[in-house]
Amino acid sequence: MRVIKEYDERKKEILDTAERLFRIKGYERCTIMDIINEIGIAKGTFYHYFKSKEEVLDAIVLRYVDIVRNNAEEILLIENINPVEKLMRSFMAMQVTNQIEKDLLDNMHKVENALLHQKVLNQLVTTMTPILVKVIEEGIEEKVWSCKYPLEYMQIFLVASLTLTDEGIFELDSDLKMSVMTAIISMLEKMLNVPEDYFMKLFIENFGKM
Repeated sequence: MRVIKEYDERKKEILDTAERLFRIKGYERCTIMDIINEIGIAKGTFYHYFKSKEEVLDAIVLRYVDIVRNNAEEILLIENINPVEKLMRSFMAMQVTNQIEKDLLDNMHKVENALLHQKVLNQLVTTMTPILVKVIEEGIEEKVWSCKYPLEYMQIFLVASLTLTDEGIFELDSDLKMSVMTAIISMLEKMLNVPEDYFMKLFIENFGKM
């Protein structure tokens, strides 16, 4: 057990150090030797844990996405809330700003950290799609809404909502962001065959002024 603990502690140290250096230097400019020298370990020790710098990046991304997934999966287990509430809470669990330090988010949008940005978005879509599909299927079973293509529609919805509202991709003023969010919500309503403005009030209540 002691060996496992030491292994996990060293791996966490490497990830914590790499994440800090990625923020300071940017992913592209930071080297494996920078990480090794900062920690004070041998090169062989680093490669015992990670084969490459990109593998370190993948682990950092997964560490944060795991937080989002765990929060969303806990919502699925709640029995005394309806599918609509579960859907809203699942969307709230996706708010990366609640999980990642603000300075990491700010740096993620820099050109030199484009790969980090891309990986976070990709992992969020991959991780959250099956969770949202479960909520949609529960709503179908309870006749809250209907949906012909739960998997495909949730993939489309996630890609649209995560990219079109991402300030690192599009520069949106408050009015334009509101218009985009309104269109995305309208699209979701059509996907689930619910009345117009069915979700609008709920989104505003859960996410504040968009």
